[in-house]
Amino acid sequence: MTTQDQLTVGLPKASSRGSQSGAAPLKDNHYQLLQLVLFWAGAILLPLGLVVIVLGWYGAANTPYQYDQLSYLVSGGLLGLGLTFTGGFLYFGAWLARIAADGKESSRRLADTLLVLADVTSRAATTRDDGVDVSALPVTAGDGTTIHRRDCALIAHRTDLHPVGEDNGALTTCRVCRP
Repeated sequence: MTTQDQLTVGLPKASSRGSQSGAAPLKDNHYQLLQLVLFWAGAILLPLGLVVIVLGWYGAANTPYQYDQLSYLVSGGLLGLGLTFTGGFLYFGAWLARIAADGKESSRRLADTLLVLADVTSRAATTRDDGVDVSALPVTAGDGTTIHRRDCALIAHRTDLHPVGEDNGALTTCRVCRP
């Protein structure tokens, strides 16, 4: 593995269509970009704050004068604490952004599953117990002379549908649904 490959392991990959559009992989995905920025900012600031605290302690511990210790306390201790807490909050924000993205993805999957389930149940509702597809049964509307499928768009709004009997010689077939 090359050094370039090692640097880009944690970054998202461009899609296979990326070569034709020329767009960056995070261009339209603002939530993933926010999560990535918060993660890296927190990952840099948190340890940097700890290092500044240690440097402030080292400077204050190795000077004999109290006025020098106060400057190390302010610059090392307080600045280090500020960086550490800021990095921790940014890291926490990245975690919350990740949870929000996972929740959005799971909601999308649930909605897709519910649509498939609704489609399956609607198909099951149009099938009788003996396996006959009710939507494919030929019907006539009112006293009409045309045979339609029950799910034909021309008669979908009608409520006066009658099943076609044995003697359908005088009836013509619909040109839309072709029963």
